[in-house]
Parts: sequence; C-alpha cells; structure tokens
Amino acid sequence: MLLFEERRAVTQYAQQLLSSGLVQGTSGNISVANANKTLVAITPSGVAYEDMVPEDVVVVGMQGMHIDGRLLPSSELKFHLALIKQRPDIFAVVHTHSENATAMACLRWELPPIHYLIGYAGMTVPLAPYATFGSQALTDGICQTIGDGNAVLLANHGMVAVGPTLKSAFNTAQMVEYVARLYLLTKSVGDPVLLSPEEMKAVLEKFPTYGAQPTRDQS
Repeated sequence: MLLFEERRAVTQYAQQLLSSGLVQGTSGNISVANANKTLVAITPSGVAYEDMVPEDVVVVGMQGMHIDGRLLPSSELKFHLALIKQRPDIFAVVHTHSENATAMACLRWELPPIHYLIGYAGMTVPLAPYATFGSQALTDGICQTIGDGNAVLLANHGMVAVGPTLKSAFNTAQMVEYVARLYLLTKSVGDPVLLSPEEMKAVLEKFPTYGAQPTRDQS
C-alpha cells in the first residue's frame, strides 16, 4: 500500500484525537507528508475515527491530486497542503475542535502565555480571522497568521497545530487545549498573570531538550 506507515500513523493519531476528547464525532482532521514532501496522507471526509483503517486514509499530491484511496479527502485539504508547503519544518498538521481552545476562538481571543507549556506552540497562540470551512479565505488566514509558531486558533471554528512529526503536532494540540483551559479557568475568577516575553524566551530556549533523557554510555 502506498505510504502505509504514514496512513497507519494518521489512523492511530485520529483515534487518539477522539479518545483524548480533542474532537467529537468526525470533526477535525490530520495529515502527514512523506519524507520528500511529494505526497500527503490525510484523513477522509466523514469517516468515524473509531472505525478507520489505514486503507481509508487518502493519499494526495502536493497540488491536491488524488493519488490513492477509495474515499474523498478531508474538506480542509487546502490548508493542510498550504501549511506543509509554507515552511520546511512542517510535515504534519492536526486540526481539532477541542472545547477550550474552540471556546477561546469563539470569544475571538488569542491565547496568551499564562503557562510555560504554551511554548509547544510558541510565544502565544494567535487568532486567524473567521472564514467558511474549506474555503481559500480560511487557508489564507491560517497561513498568514501562524508565522513561525506551531499553532493557531481559528475564529468561531477550532485550532490547528503543526510540527515536523504527527507526534509533535498532536502534543502541541494537547498542550494548547490544556493551556486554553487554564486561561478560561483563571479568567473566570480574575485577571491571570502572564509570563513576560523574557520569561517565554527563556522557556523556548530550553524547549528543544524539554523532557529528554540523557544518552547513556553503553560501552
């Protein structure tokens, strides 16, 4: 099967989106490019994640041409391909409708640095303007807003996370949802104290080794 490993990974992470509560039903979508960015595996439109198998995942070319798979790709294919093309470090895209991040997006608030774990996404999580799902306007807004960060909120819609791997994009989506929940909780009782740009810069400098174990000498 063409791009079997990528299609299997898309299936596994789509099911994790559902089990972790980052999506409901068949909402949201996931994609990952192959190593040389000539092909992309993306979730199909309207298929229940719990029933999805690798054969259901659709393979398209970088211009959106259908290459393999019997189903139609996600209706959000445009912004997946645009993001993968936009930056050399983006190979995977995760789009969710998680409750707290989406609540922030419906308030049309960007997510500020209330907690250092926002560093998975960058200094902040900015807000892209509202546009109809699947539209070129939505794609343009996401690509213009995300900058060099790893996540963006979509006004009255949801959230998008990106990364060099599906694991990293998925982890970013989880952390954005967690920090959004913290922000809404604190906002409900007072004005949250934000980390300064200097404090966030120090966080981002340490993040490449965050959670890493030291390599042991096996000799």
